[in-house]
Amino acid sequence: MKYHFDDIISRRGSNSYKWDSDSDQDVLPMWVADMDFQTAPAIIEALNNRVAHGIFGYTKVPDAYYDAVVNWFRRRHNWLINKDWILYTTGVVPALSAVIKALTSAGDKVIVQTPVYNCFFSSIRNNGCEIVSNPLIYHNHTYTMDFNDLEQNASDSKVKLLLLCNPHNPTGRVWTKQELTQLGKICIRNNVLVVSDEIHCELTHPGFNYTPFASISDEFRAHSVICTSPSKAFNTAGLQIANIITDNDERRQKIDKAININEVCDVNPFGVEALIAAYNKGEEWLDELNQYLFDNYNCLRAFFEKHLPDFPVIQLEGTYLVWVDCSALKHSSKEITDILLKKGKVRVNEGTLYGTEGEGFIRINTACPRQQLMIGLNRIKSVLTNL
Repeated sequence: MKYHFDDIISRRGSNSYKWDSDSDQDVLPMWVADMDFQTAPAIIEALNNRVAHGIFGYTKVPDAYYDAVVNWFRRRHNWLINKDWILYTTGVVPALSAVIKALTSAGDKVIVQTPVYNCFFSSIRNNGCEIVSNPLIYHNHTYTMDFNDLEQNASDSKVKLLLLCNPHNPTGRVWTKQELTQLGKICIRNNVLVVSDEIHCELTHPGFNYTPFASISDEFRAHSVICTSPSKAFNTAGLQIANIITDNDERRQKIDKAININEVCDVNPFGVEALIAAYNKGEEWLDELNQYLFDNYNCLRAFFEKHLPDFPVIQLEGTYLVWVDCSALKHSSKEITDILLKKGKVRVNEGTLYGTEGEGFIRINTACPRQQLMIGLNRIKSVLTNL
């Protein structure tokens, strides 16, 4: 490989939420969804050049920013975006919150497909809306959508939005075009707008292809709002940059107003420069990253098959977040993660963080050098085998 994903770079003392949250420095963090790799060299170079200027005033987002977004999604995903459809903000979670604020009223209902990214719940509740769960179907170490239940939920006139996670966190599904089409038809038929969190869209494994929901048809584009960011794929979450994409002028104006009401309308110069560099010059690095992440997943899966066969690893199609079924232990997810932290000095996420359907599961972040991954897996083994 041209890039050095095996290099171990200490993050302690860098004010890392992932690494500096535990006072015990022997704890190995495999939880927060950021990576322990340096970002693409092109991004580092762009940021160094911006720092060298030495003045960091308020930022005007240039045309080059919009061009980078438009060209990236056209080139890599065959999705044609008009730059006028793009609204920038500080992150995908603020984006989701602004969209919900703009397009719902207190008491409206929003569908989520559980288990799902935990911030979906807070974004809905914080805007005075009610969560409606459309649980995914767990079978044969993977998940599928329950379209019958979705149809029933979507028929409720109080349901205004569906928050889609595409690719899905934490189950690792990369939804197929056929699945997205079936979901979209149900939502359109019932006048439910699809708000799609596509932050993990660049992180897919061989044989699995991300489909932008809005790219399926003009009708789907008209009935959706898409939220994206380079932050997961290029490990730039701390630079605070994301985009909201919708072709509907009235809807976009409402969202823009909500962005300003929520005070997430200003972005920093580093996020802007990083996005331009990532989308213009980061593709080769990203391709190698995806191969390394896939190899890490295969190492984890082989490790569990050999040493922890009673704990099924859910098939991972995308992301670097591995979902593991620990229901054989007859302990709650919280009990399992607490024991792993206390006895194994490894921190992972408890499944119930993502809804009640996550009970009995844990989520493991594998975006780290392989040597570090194996240390974590051996710690997990030492605890789970004794349980």
